[in-house]
Amino acid sequence: MSYTALYRKFRPALFSDVKGQDHIVTTLKNQIRTGRIGHAYLFTGTRGTGKTSVAKIFAKTVNCENPTEDGPCGECRICKAIAAGASMNVIEIDAASNNGVDNIREIVEEVSYSPAEGKYKVYIIDEVHMLSIGAFNALLKTLEEPPSYVIFILATTEVHKLPITILSRCQRYDFKRITIDSITARMKHLVEVENVQVEEKALRFIAKAADGSMRDALSLLDQCIAFNLGEELTYDKVLDVLGAVDTEVFSRLLRNVLDRNVLGCISILEEIVMQGRELTQFVTDFTWYLRNLLLVKASDELENVIDMSTDNLKRLKEEAEIIDNDRIVRFIRIFSDVSGQIKYANQKRILVEIALIKLCKPDMEINEDALIDRIRQVEEKCENGVMVAPANFNMGDSTAPAAPKERPKLDRAVPDDIREVVQKWPAIVGEAPGYLKSYLKAAKLSLSNDNSLMIVLDEPMAYDTLNTDTHRQEILDLLADYSGKEIPITLQQVESRQQFQNTYVDLSEIINMEIEEED
Repeated sequence: MSYTALYRKFRPALFSDVKGQDHIVTTLKNQIRTGRIGHAYLFTGTRGTGKTSVAKIFAKTVNCENPTEDGPCGECRICKAIAAGASMNVIEIDAASNNGVDNIREIVEEVSYSPAEGKYKVYIIDEVHMLSIGAFNALLKTLEEPPSYVIFILATTEVHKLPITILSRCQRYDFKRITIDSITARMKHLVEVENVQVEEKALRFIAKAADGSMRDALSLLDQCIAFNLGEELTYDKVLDVLGAVDTEVFSRLLRNVLDRNVLGCISILEEIVMQGRELTQFVTDFTWYLRNLLLVKASDELENVIDMSTDNLKRLKEEAEIIDNDRIVRFIRIFSDVSGQIKYANQKRILVEIALIKLCKPDMEINEDALIDRIRQVEEKCENGVMVAPANFNMGDSTAPAAPKERPKLDRAVPDDIREVVQKWPAIVGEAPGYLKSYLKAAKLSLSNDNSLMIVLDEPMAYDTLNTDTHRQEILDLLADYSGKEIPITLQQVESRQQFQNTYVDLSEIINMEIEEED
């Protein structure tokens, strides 16, 4: 006989087998007991939380010849037929592959026929968000006023894709992510039934990796058992199968980052790669490690929130004493960005290496939290008696002093064409398109060493926008329309108005002064 996967073999058959959804199970049991059964239900929630299983239990119970308080008896003729998939009373439809108008019209036509046996015809439509708009419209009327013997159960992981007209016709039940404790307890029971030796620490790690999905947890457990068939399943073996990294490695990595030891971080990453660990999983787990670190700094009473052994929690608290909140937030931001990119990256290792270098080198970024980290770095050097050179906040070497810029040497007379442009600058800017006008209006005018018109901007976004071939040509065309000549231009960026005044000559002031003297 062929092997049956654990998640299929131990699929809930009674309401008591459903874990983590007590609010839904209790409501449905009360409805069945009092006869207040609805005509349309919407089960929504993340994958593997029991939507389809609860729908099948509900369908069996309402048709069972001898229902119990906990669900169907499982022994009557109807229960056995439904379990074997041979009953005409329970119809399962996969909307992903039957999403057209014709498929729904077939259902609408079948609804008019009463059940040959049992009380209800139950239609379970899985992944209902995959139906087309036409299919939803074909279902509307029947969903609103079906015959008394018909029940619709719609299941979906993406409820936001359903039309509001469908939502308003259903009783909605939101399935929660199942807690780590509930998943662990369920797996512990299953391995006892299967007579498999598994460390509880290993089960908890699998439960955590499942991210609230019981089905994912059982699939991972199945995979780990198969890898270590006939042997005890330990925590280390689970790490090997799932390509995960032990928290001790995260601790070493964090301490190297805090020491700004780039070589040490890259060496640890090399060690992780050579062990065959999955980098996508590594990024996710390290982000969670940083999250736990932030929670530890926020409160001392978090043993029940953070799923971690006593030894690891003690080490985490020690590390919380040597790192600030804003630095942790910066680390989480960087790795969260990597988490969103690494799934689609061809060179995952390079992406992670860049992230680790960013953690060690805050001068590579200009974000507020990175600037705070750079200031802290300077303070640490001062406290240790290290002479700190003035920082150059450009993307170059942060320890080298910025070379002073020489004031451009102007000819005694400004070229006439440029003089004319400067005099007419407000009118020229007024004729510019809207997206250029706001940037040019805030610009300052000076003269470059080659006697071309220099347009100086103190906003990085303005400079990046204008310093493109398309926009430079638009400015040249604008100047040519006014002067009748080709006026060469140079774009320059400064950090502030004060830097402009200290470095460049303001042509508008000079020319306006000359005009006043002539008057």
